[in-house]
Amino acid sequence: MLRIASANVNGIRAAHRRGFGDWLAARGCDVIALQEVRAQASKLPEGAFGDFHVALETGTLPGRNGVAVLTRRPPAAVRTWSGAALRGAPDEALTPIPAEDRVPLARGLSRFVAEGRYLEVDLADAPVTIACLYLPKGGLPVHLQRPERMREAPDGGAKYARKMQFMDGFARYLTRTRRAAAAAGREFLLMGDLNIAHTRRDLAAWRRNQQTDGFLPEEREWLGQQLSPRTLVDVVRRLHQDEDGPYSWWSWLGQSFANDAGWRIDYHLATPRLARSAVRAAVDREHEGMRLSDHSPVVVDYELG
Repeated sequence: MLRIASANVNGIRAAHRRGFGDWLAARGCDVIALQEVRAQASKLPEGAFGDFHVALETGTLPGRNGVAVLTRRPPAAVRTWSGAALRGAPDEALTPIPAEDRVPLARGLSRFVAEGRYLEVDLADAPVTIACLYLPKGGLPVHLQRPERMREAPDGGAKYARKMQFMDGFARYLTRTRRAAAAAGREFLLMGDLNIAHTRRDLAAWRRNQQTDGFLPEEREWLGQQLSPRTLVDVVRRLHQDEDGPYSWWSWLGQSFANDAGWRIDYHLATPRLARSAVRAAVDREHEGMRLSDHSPVVVDYELG
């Protein structure tokens, strides 16, 4: 069995102050994909990744983004868009991956290369490629921007356009890398914070959020286009078909967490055979009474057989 988790830590240093290290040691995961690490290598807390091997793509934006994949054994390969990812063993200094492990980009992704949004590894102990993604949050298109309803100043739809460009390019890249994994005899698993709630079951307050970024019709349609019984399967939804949630993100404000008024925006998207091997999925809302982040880890057990 492989126990695999995806977690947006919203800052690895803050997450450790809330007990992430204890969760990491106790949960028994074999692979963990992290988003929003938000720390350059020199700023990582001591023992940031416990006794795991790590592949880390921090990006160049201080205090923003950053993705990592943690594995029990050294990964067979690490690939990144920038060619600037790091890897290391427990209690050892991180070192750069070989420059040739930079992967070709799909059209439209070049502006995102240095942002620390994507990383993929081949597992050494299972025929699986693991991809970790932090998709841009985005914003509203200009025709929906009403200052009286916005926390931030209107931007003329710039963040919305940026997210749509990323999604357009990433769809092409996702098809290519999934096919490359298949050609190498590997299953493929994309995990991460996609900043999109796909259906009404993935958002508690869906009625009042139909014109909110993250639940816009075009975003939901895009996510649906990446899924099919022959390409990628939403693993958690497959195991929780007739349930609302399980949600993975809640605002820090108000009583959203206490009332479980959240969003399901953190995903495991797997090739069909791997998806069929999933036997359990859980969202770790708290660890010993503490929220590790505004997101909670999404943990799935796969019996590969």
